[in-house]
Amino acid sequence: MNQNTIQVNALESEAIYIFREVVAQFEKPVLLFSGGKDSITLVRLAQKAFYPAKIPFPLLHIDTGHNFPETIEFRDNLVKELNVELIVRNVQDNIDAGIVKEETGRYASRNMLQTETLLGAIEEFGFDACIGGARRDEEKARAKERIFSIRDDFGQWDEKNQRPEVFDMLNGRIDLGQNVRVFPISNWTELDVWSYIEKENIKIPSIYFAHVRATFLRDGFIWSADDKIVYRDKNEKVDYRLVRFRTVGDMSCTAAVLSEASNIASVVKEIRGSSISERGARIDDKRSESAMEKRKQQGYF
Repeated sequence: MNQNTIQVNALESEAIYIFREVVAQFEKPVLLFSGGKDSITLVRLAQKAFYPAKIPFPLLHIDTGHNFPETIEFRDNLVKELNVELIVRNVQDNIDAGIVKEETGRYASRNMLQTETLLGAIEEFGFDACIGGARRDEEKARAKERIFSIRDDFGQWDEKNQRPEVFDMLNGRIDLGQNVRVFPISNWTELDVWSYIEKENIKIPSIYFAHVRATFLRDGFIWSADDKIVYRDKNEKVDYRLVRFRTVGDMSCTAAVLSEASNIASVVKEIRGSSISERGARIDDKRSESAMEKRKQQGYF
């Protein structure tokens, strides 16, 4: 058994322990599911944590309406295969109700509009623990998170008020109105996730593998031109390129990368040699130096 396998096995054991602690300490947990590799990995870990019983909590997808079609198709197939409950709440409903205002212009995105929809769903169903796939290596604001991260009764996060977590002691005690965001793969890296997907032979959306796609260039990034969601100037030329997506978010803020990695093994090899973070292709993180931290303080996952 090589060192990487030993590490992945240890991370798996830690994540399974966290899942079981969530179910033991909270009354109404939910798994936040985006259809991306990290949330898919969480589903596999939840299966293992509670086998042979089914996953004992629903999946919640906050649908921007601007998701990649491949991701939505994968989501629907997965929940049908596993026979788990899926709750979907749509950003479009809040736009129609005038609760949030849609952005316009060449950098418009619905990604930031997810916060109100998420907070509304938490209140609607009374969820006290929301399990997600955030990892500390992704972005500096996420590096400040604990595994059990408290949100106040307004859904806000205070980075200066974090509980200590020593010797894997997870404190799930919360006051009325509070809830907890839980990060079972907080200590994993992008490479760890892909190594686990390879080890477990987990199915993932085809968008993660190299494919020929209609794209255009803007600001040094490669954007999908397969739809009418991503704003494109008339002078931005469409070309077909061999690309894949390292991260899957709102189409209007997620760029592709040139790649020939057509299977999991080649993706793992590619990531080993990469010097750029996977969120380097997420434009929503680049609006300011503290973009992610501000969104988290407002209630973003």
